[in-house]
Amino acid sequence: MNTNHKNNHNIKHETEGSISINRRGVGFVRQEDNEQDIRIEADAVGLALNGDEVRVALLPEITPGEIRGEVLEVLSRKKIEYVGVINKEAGIYFLVPQDYKMHRDIIIPEERLNGATEGIKVLAKILISEWKNHKQEPHGEVLQVIGVPGNNDVEMNSIVLDRGLRPELPDAIEKQAREIESDGEKYLKEELTKRRDMRKIPTLTIDPADAKDYDDALSFEKKEDGTFEIGVHIADVSFYVKEGTQIDKEAEDRGTSVYLVDRTIPMLPEILSNNLCSLLPDEDRLAFSAVFTFAPLQKGKLPEIKDTWFGKTVIRSRKRYSYIEAQEVLDSGVGDYKDELVILDDVAKRFRKKRQESGAILFETEEVKFNLDEDGKPIGVYRKKMLDTNHLIEEFMLLANKAVAKFASDKIKEQDIKLFVYRVHGRPEKERVKMLVIFLAGLGYKLSISKDGSLDPQDINKLLKESYGKAEQSVVQIATIRTMMKAIYSTKNIGHYGLGFSHYTHFTSPIRRYPDLMVHRLLEQLLADKESSKATLSKYKGIVLHASKMEKIASDAEYASVKYKQVEYMSERVGEKFDGIISGVTDWGMFVEEKETRSEGLIRLRDIGDDYYVYDKKSMCITGRSNKKRFRLGDTVRVLVKNVDIGNRQIEYKIIS
Repeated sequence: MNTNHKNNHNIKHETEGSISINRRGVGFVRQEDNEQDIRIEADAVGLALNGDEVRVALLPEITPGEIRGEVLEVLSRKKIEYVGVINKEAGIYFLVPQDYKMHRDIIIPEERLNGATEGIKVLAKILISEWKNHKQEPHGEVLQVIGVPGNNDVEMNSIVLDRGLRPELPDAIEKQAREIESDGEKYLKEELTKRRDMRKIPTLTIDPADAKDYDDALSFEKKEDGTFEIGVHIADVSFYVKEGTQIDKEAEDRGTSVYLVDRTIPMLPEILSNNLCSLLPDEDRLAFSAVFTFAPLQKGKLPEIKDTWFGKTVIRSRKRYSYIEAQEVLDSGVGDYKDELVILDDVAKRFRKKRQESGAILFETEEVKFNLDEDGKPIGVYRKKMLDTNHLIEEFMLLANKAVAKFASDKIKEQDIKLFVYRVHGRPEKERVKMLVIFLAGLGYKLSISKDGSLDPQDINKLLKESYGKAEQSVVQIATIRTMMKAIYSTKNIGHYGLGFSHYTHFTSPIRRYPDLMVHRLLEQLLADKESSKATLSKYKGIVLHASKMEKIASDAEYASVKYKQVEYMSERVGEKFDGIISGVTDWGMFVEEKETRSEGLIRLRDIGDDYYVYDKKSMCITGRSNKKRFRLGDTVRVLVKNVDIGNRQIEYKIIS
């Protein structure tokens, strides 16, 4: 697609890449062989939209050191459907997109409103084939009327639809799920004779209090010789969801369940995810299990695994604990399966300590949670803290994932087609590492870089420990996390940098993650000594790329729902005062994160008022020209909520001390 925006500049050469466009319409294209982005002014962006793959001409240098370019052609579109509010001016209807990366409004001809009216939030599609002139706004049509802005359901659905996700499963998929569920007892009876029966072994689940899908359970059995078995039992979704069926294709397309503040958009129909596949208490369930045989524990030593067994089982959970309930049993020493919980906790803590010593990076994150009224409005905000029982489950899931990946990796060495699905995490990019070191230096922290430009995980853990409990703890942790590469799915194993594992996969959540379902199928195949084909390898390579993409989209949606609720909460508190931490500094202002709710807002430099403030990029702080007062990242400040714009998800603070 040509942009019709050519010129006769003395072009050096051309390149291709993904374009990022800000609200002002200025674009930036990353170059593989150059750390500096190509800057593309608004009048040279042409028909490109944020995220598109484009062909770019490099232009002669005007400002020394600055690389400039012009979009010649859009090679592929990332997004053409946008959520926004219908406005009307001079008799013309247009959509104002809620996606802040969309720098254009979309004209909606009256005959293409499809029932929408002014002031209503809708999903609209750009009519790309009709958009030829970059000097004119694109035209579009309304695909779906969502509703009145400010309504909780409207806003949550807007977040989902704007990212190309679908809140509802098709009727045909729900029907197929009901048919599978109706045969559940028959399947169970048939499978009892084919599987390892572990229903008599004490088994329990530990999940969030509001969880509805229980995809993992732990069992504990002590043997007469002093050894003991710990079973990690995972819902056998692959038994019910057969590869290539409609329900499987829908799950593959979705990639993952999406967890918003007030709802879950499931990957699978709830009749499966919350019932037939869920490891409910006092119900016989089909599972795919990893059973570890441990030698008797020795004081101060890492638990010794004498044997590992993988296979299909039938289990029966005897107790459903929430994390808080299980923690109360550990703390009080009273409750069902107290002895089993104590040993499980002991083993988990030893594994966690060993992981840290071996180089795993241990981020302690606290999720923001909301108390909502019946209309979905936030009436309270709190931070969910990690308990020992959270770590207990985490360690056994990590153990199972690592063991499955190692078994599979060893097994496929003997096969011609080496197919498995790994969860991989690369080392952080050198440029990001440099930026982190500079950033931390501004906060008074020293982080060393090795000769090859990488970071030692032990040094990262030391940094996190040093900042723990201090005002800047959150800022340090967020900056460090953002420096890390994003973990992805791959058929090629490069290990997991953050966890410090040479082999790792996702095996433990097939109800909510499609890659886990793939891993179950591949593991069953390997246990039966079957080999994969070239066609399957090619297919799976495509699926893991899609799964990684959908995981990112789901994460963005989840964050957006939290951000919306934070803004909504603060909209009722304009004029109130809070303590906050400076989380970002720019040449136009600074961002402050309120301590309790972690609601981030902007303080504009012009609003500080008592002096003329100047931004120092090197030290990442702003300083008063006359009074020399300095504000830097991590500083604690007292702020007043000046203004809240719910529509644009923005909070403005005013500094008061």
